[in-house]
Amino acid sequence: MPNSARTPGVAPGRLPRETIDGHFSDLHPEFSRHEAAIEAERCYFCYDAPCIDACPTGIDIPLFIRQIAAGSPDAAAMTIFDSNILGGMCARVCPTETLCEEACVRNDAEGKPVEIGRLQRYATDALMATGEHPYERQPPTGRRIAVVGSGPAGLACAHRLAMKGHDVVVFESRDKPGGLNEHGIAAYKTVEKFAEREIEWLTAIGGITIEFGRSLGSDLVLEDLTRTFDAVFLGVGLAGANALGIGGEDLANVESAVDFISRLRQSEDLTELPVGRDVVVVGGGMTAIDAAVQSRLLGADSATIVYRRERERMGASEYERNLAASKGVKIETNARPLEIQGGRRVRDIRFERTRTGADGIESTGETFRIDADQVFVAVGQKLAIEASLVEFERGKIKVGEAGRTCHPRIWAGGDCASEGDDLTVTAVAQGRDAAEDIHKSLA
Repeated sequence: MPNSARTPGVAPGRLPRETIDGHFSDLHPEFSRHEAAIEAERCYFCYDAPCIDACPTGIDIPLFIRQIAAGSPDAAAMTIFDSNILGGMCARVCPTETLCEEACVRNDAEGKPVEIGRLQRYATDALMATGEHPYERQPPTGRRIAVVGSGPAGLACAHRLAMKGHDVVVFESRDKPGGLNEHGIAAYKTVEKFAEREIEWLTAIGGITIEFGRSLGSDLVLEDLTRTFDAVFLGVGLAGANALGIGGEDLANVESAVDFISRLRQSEDLTELPVGRDVVVVGGGMTAIDAAVQSRLLGADSATIVYRRERERMGASEYERNLAASKGVKIETNARPLEIQGGRRVRDIRFERTRTGADGIESTGETFRIDADQVFVAVGQKLAIEASLVEFERGKIKVGEAGRTCHPRIWAGGDCASEGDDLTVTAVAQGRDAAEDIHKSLA
């Protein structure tokens, strides 16, 4: 074991390379052809399938599973892509256990749903492996649409508009496209640069240009976009991280969990990525789980998630909470931070026990400390833009049907929109629906 494994504080190389490589291998290995056929046969092919209603993109799940059972994975993939062009990514990162698989009637029959997510991955991977894009553009319309943000909402919108013959310019603030899919999801869920490969496949339809280093409020002005383009779609996500609002947040080795995950995802050598021996993550959603689990996989001796409410009210699903526990992550609930303590660097965090009362979270008066040499804050994100042409609601862009804003030439979708819910699949649905509405408005 490398010497840094016993080094106090935040250090790289806590585990041998082969161990880290194993830790960050595919979380759910793909089905073989035989395994997919067997799993597909478990489906009842319900006529009034509740799994379809549970899918935000409305994929005809019984149909694509029947196509797999019939030995036609490419046809199954087209059924998926017709509704969800990012079906490959969603097969990997969707919380299927609380969406389509939770609704599967096999749960009642035998307590185990059809593995819809893995079947979806089997089909989409098979078609994408051919290297050919399955859709053709309609004749050029001469219309130009601006898409701000290349996350799942923006990409879904851009693809659907390009397919209908429009020219799309995607503006991305970073030097790499993908948004949450590229920068904000655990590395073991999207191995072998899948997010990057999926975008290359998606944009192969043509008609989509991506300009990097372009951000709204910096070098992009919304008023100018509405004058230059026939329509504008905002899929900017939530780039601003919420703070805890307590003392010690400015100490060294205290940072946003989103920044840590992004840095990990872009690392070419995980043995060079520093991690603490005692990591504490404040928050209760998927970002908190991903940060804590990956800290353990990098070699942290301990990783503790601390959430202010009860365990069942955490944003992370039960499946993800159990995954964290299986990796040695401890979850403390009903506790909120009071102060991050240390000299120049974090040493520990002082918490107070909480309970849920009639008026919300209440203090019990009991306090405790957790040792920490690295702290990740995962208490939500916020919109980091201001724009005079749109209205805001609860800190997000206010949208109505199909992502329409108060401005007749501006649409919005994904996490930045008032109807967003921090799910890739929902963002895809909103981007797709906005594209259809934009196309209709330009007819």
